[in-house]
Amino acid sequence: MKLKALSTAMILATVPMTGAFAAALDRSGQSMAAFLQPGNYFEAGISVLDPSVSGKEAGETPTRRNIGDMAGDYYFPSAALKLQPTNKFSFGILYDQPFGAEAEYTGNNAFVSDATNTILPQPVLDGLIQSNVETAIAQGSKEISDALTGQNTPLQNFSDLTDTQIITAGVASQLINAGLAPTDPAFGSTLQTEVQNLITASGGTETAKGIILEGAKQAGNQQVDDVLATAPLGTGNTKVEVDTQNLSFVMGYQPTENWNIYGGAVYQTIKGNVSLRGQAYSLYNGYDASIPEDSAVGWLAGIAYQIPEIALKASLTYRSEIDHNVNINENIPTLPALALLDGGAEAAAAIAAASGETKITTPQSVNLDFQTGIMANTVAFANVRWVDWSNFSIRPNKFGLISEAVGPIVERPNGFNLVEYEDDQISATVGVGRKLSEQWAGNVSVGWDSGAGNPVSTLGPTEGYWNVGLGVQYSPAPNYFIAGGVKYFMLGDAKAQTGAQAGGNEYVAEFEDNDAWAYGLKIGYRF
Repeated sequence: MKLKALSTAMILATVPMTGAFAAALDRSGQSMAAFLQPGNYFEAGISVLDPSVSGKEAGETPTRRNIGDMAGDYYFPSAALKLQPTNKFSFGILYDQPFGAEAEYTGNNAFVSDATNTILPQPVLDGLIQSNVETAIAQGSKEISDALTGQNTPLQNFSDLTDTQIITAGVASQLINAGLAPTDPAFGSTLQTEVQNLITASGGTETAKGIILEGAKQAGNQQVDDVLATAPLGTGNTKVEVDTQNLSFVMGYQPTENWNIYGGAVYQTIKGNVSLRGQAYSLYNGYDASIPEDSAVGWLAGIAYQIPEIALKASLTYRSEIDHNVNINENIPTLPALALLDGGAEAAAAIAAASGETKITTPQSVNLDFQTGIMANTVAFANVRWVDWSNFSIRPNKFGLISEAVGPIVERPNGFNLVEYEDDQISATVGVGRKLSEQWAGNVSVGWDSGAGNPVSTLGPTEGYWNVGLGVQYSPAPNYFIAGGVKYFMLGDAKAQTGAQAGGNEYVAEFEDNDAWAYGLKIGYRF
């Protein structure tokens, strides 16, 4: 069946775009195939992705404007060197870029700043003003009662106050602003006279109450305007860029020709930038986070089994999570707007002065790879990958402190994350490769990815995919080859939500009928 020679030459299952457009931030697929090649081996590859991801405003967004393509093109290289100094021991260095993101919103939509944006949606602002008015009236009624009676009375709820109490509190506030102190002997009689005059002039208590509340609301509006003047919104577009790099140092032990037990250390770097813009992010409209490059170490372990005579090869690889502790540089121009909340001014000052590291943990994963001969010069191959995205989140330090301050407003009393995912990712690829001649071989494959939950983050609004791929390999000589391939991705429809909505059913946009093309090129050399 010529399968032993084929198993030595067939690298097509690892055309360098296994992940390309996987769930969440997954990119490379973290293949171990290069390390499991026989003898001494070197390869280098590059993958290019051209996605098209567009949608429209939906859900909690009051408008329904279209959203143009927000997914950026990107490429990522890979390389591997594997040495076999003895029959029993092997060593390898693998380079890839396992996780990343590249996206930017443009045009006229809820993810791009414009002159109509407000710190919070207008209904929320109106609710805050009304709440502040009612609190001020109730507090004023208590203060006046205490001053006139000399007693410390409990604070009444606004809904429990009579019309006369509301009117009295409003008029008292006007007298105090005019310079008449509650402790002045004339305060009580003046207050009584002015209250009666207002009721008489307006034609009754109901109208007088409306006048007081309208005046208080106008004062509240002015207070909001004064606060917002010190809290400018951002300009520009929502965008994200995240880059990671891995160097895996792997040692392998082969007790027999069939078995390979391997493991090693993984050195990883991460860096990125995030900018939030537009009405969808309300208080975070203008937020910028710069993640300086940080490095950390994890580990991997695996086991492989092969029967070269029938081109059978199976491997199972575990990669650990890797913790990064980063001092993220955060810019929050809207921070003074916290003064709109009860105790918000003090919270804003504390957040501005706060400092601390942010923990970013890249996820653990498991890869299962399998191939076997099925007929002369033909192999079938499969890959299954699991990534623990459900335990992944990013909550920058100051972003998190703000989220805790505003969390009760959006029913998230413990705050919320900048990015998080609901589900783990499971992906699978199956295919067939065939040697066509001494120099040429080809393959076809089908792939599926579960995604990491739906709704998903606005910074990556797709839910999994189906794909089909074609690959070709040219070997001018038995010891080296050039391989290339193309894959077409049918991306899953998704609802997109902000961090403040994560964990619920709310969303701000829908993305449907999107796709992507991936292209890969790789060279391999045996020595």
